[in-house]
Amino acid sequence: MNYRHVFHAGNFADVFKHVVLLALLRHLQRKDKPFAYLDTHAGPGSYDLAGDAARRTGEADGGIEQLLAAPGPLPAAVTDYLAQVQAHRRGGTPRAYPGSPALVRGLLREGDHAALCELHPEDGATLAQHYRGDPQVAVHRRDGYEALKALLPPGERRGLVLVDPPFEVRDEFRRLATGLVTAWQRWPQGIYALWYPRVYAEDVAAFHERLADSGLRRLLVAEFQPWPSDVPGRFTGAGMVIANPPWTLPETLQTALPALLEALGAPAGHWRCDWLVPE
Repeated sequence: MNYRHVFHAGNFADVFKHVVLLALLRHLQRKDKPFAYLDTHAGPGSYDLAGDAARRTGEADGGIEQLLAAPGPLPAAVTDYLAQVQAHRRGGTPRAYPGSPALVRGLLREGDHAALCELHPEDGATLAQHYRGDPQVAVHRRDGYEALKALLPPGERRGLVLVDPPFEVRDEFRRLATGLVTAWQRWPQGIYALWYPRVYAEDVAAFHERLADSGLRRLLVAEFQPWPSDVPGRFTGAGMVIANPPWTLPETLQTALPALLEALGAPAGHWRCDWLVPE
């Protein structure tokens, strides 16, 4: 599948991904020491959900827009995410949606830094323009997997790497697994969050098996699937593998994910949060 961010901004998979991302960032903020953030496939940084690309799919209507209209109460991790979205809208267009770079930039403290990689010419130019002159954000027009070798370990020695590829090539799952192993060898202390779509169950199973056989430890799997998966080739869910997750993350997601299904009108959907490889 081709998952260029602009066509899917604010959909259920973005909601899921960004709730997890913010939970990881909040963990890093618990210590005063600076942290680094690396985004290997950053996209343009922010999206207009009223724009032509987003309206072509309309996926945000069943994602962030539905969640914003959902009655409370919602778990703290979800309300934190919604507060960040609303803050982003106050600073931009009424239907703006913050991509991962914008969400992270809003939480950087003095001393924290972000490195954003985007190879797509149009998206990369937009991203560079948005953060031009920002001393805490570096934009790189380079391949995200190559960046895992070139930009790790960071000087801060603690931080988070998000790998969120568009899945334009058939062997993306293999590249994703190989990229994690490469990055881990350079920086075993880092937190890594790898996003993937659930389209073909056998691809996901092979990806998990590859990681389980890699020798890496402390790999957590979180998945969010609002829609039935009985049609092969249909994008019905998303998942993340989190390496070196904070000890509080499983409990946070075990509360947040079922609440998200309920708020998005899919109480019969499926979620999971368990260890692929424990300690």
